[in-house]
Amino acid sequence: MMDSLFTSMAPKPLADKLRPKNLVDFVGQEKVIGKNSYLRRMIENDSIPSIIFYGPPGTGKTTLAKVIAELTGSIFESINAVSSGVPELRKLLASAVERQRAGIGRTIIFIDEIHRFNKAQQDVLLPYVENGTIVLIGATTENPFFEINSPLLSRMKVIRLEQLTAEDIKKIIKRALADKANGYGDRGFKIKDEAIDVIANFANGDARRALNVLEQAIAMLPEDSKELDINVLRLVLGNVVLQYDKNGDYHYDIISAFIKSMRGSDADAALHYLARLIESGEDVRFIARRILICASEDVGNADPMALLVANAAAQAAHFIGLPEAQIPLSQAVCYIANAPKSNSCYMGIAKAIEDVRTKNCGQVPKHLRDAHYPGAAKLGNGTGYLYPHDYSGGYVKQQYLPDALTDVKYYEPKPIGEEKELLRKEK
Repeated sequence: MMDSLFTSMAPKPLADKLRPKNLVDFVGQEKVIGKNSYLRRMIENDSIPSIIFYGPPGTGKTTLAKVIAELTGSIFESINAVSSGVPELRKLLASAVERQRAGIGRTIIFIDEIHRFNKAQQDVLLPYVENGTIVLIGATTENPFFEINSPLLSRMKVIRLEQLTAEDIKKIIKRALADKANGYGDRGFKIKDEAIDVIANFANGDARRALNVLEQAIAMLPEDSKELDINVLRLVLGNVVLQYDKNGDYHYDIISAFIKSMRGSDADAALHYLARLIESGEDVRFIARRILICASEDVGNADPMALLVANAAAQAAHFIGLPEAQIPLSQAVCYIANAPKSNSCYMGIAKAIEDVRTKNCGQVPKHLRDAHYPGAAKLGNGTGYLYPHDYSGGYVKQQYLPDALTDVKYYEPKPIGEEKELLRKEK
């Protein structure tokens, strides 16, 4: 009883109070909820399917689920997969069945961190999603194609939410300071541009993180002060502020130098910039993503192990957290810096995408088309296809590119590292 009393008396966090109630107030995610987007049309037609919202923390997954429930007049039930088990889930499902029988309305069950449910727990949901008893909306930061059971996933629409930009975060901060009902609009606080830049960059696309910092910084203001500046942020963020003190571009300069040092095969410099990123409070996931990209873009097939090492380091860093995360990250950085370099794969996909966007690339050759459905043979699909495994060495020469692109060369291996072997095979 006492716990519930104290919970009810506790003030709501700023991020919770400012949670958008409609799509108009929703910042970012234009591709997802813009006027002609799939989800917007489904909401307007009141025909929401079961959905998986997949994206980084603080991008609005939970908020969007609540907005959908509000706009569609659905009954909204919410649980967290970390703290809830099958018994609680079954209670919600039983209530949804009763509502359906009574014609009371549709039930949306929102499951935060749905990837934390094991196979058996996910299987409980399947028949209720399949027969329309519930609309299931799951939120996850993990790739749903790896974490969600295939039968359940096949009955859901996966919608990816992108990381918010620094400009998106700045809008949210300014709205918090202007909002009289739920923010600080009636208290006359002001914030310097450089302080907004610090919070926006520190948040790394996470709106909740930005609002938490803003709330803490305002709490640190002296009673007679109404202006939030760098000095106040130092009390909250410590060393993180140092990277923004002199120049707002400094943060990006460090990232740029970090990547270019790995690309340039200077392990010492790469470790130096890695240390600066860690000490300035940079998000480990952001650092790991940069290392992964470099392993593929700049090393590529010259040493395919680089991507495996980078991916293993990213997973290890996520699992163990700081400060120990610096060890696998540094291992990956040193490996990539010392690996042979080739950007052939990066250049190849860039050229291919450019052609797809700007050229009429023509049709898939008939002998490569799907020949498994009834009537395909009458269309000539699959006719003349040569099965490589029927030939010596598992290879036979035949046309794969469309007619319009037969002279195009996208992937050009370099005589560097392991890629030399691929170059030899092509010849």
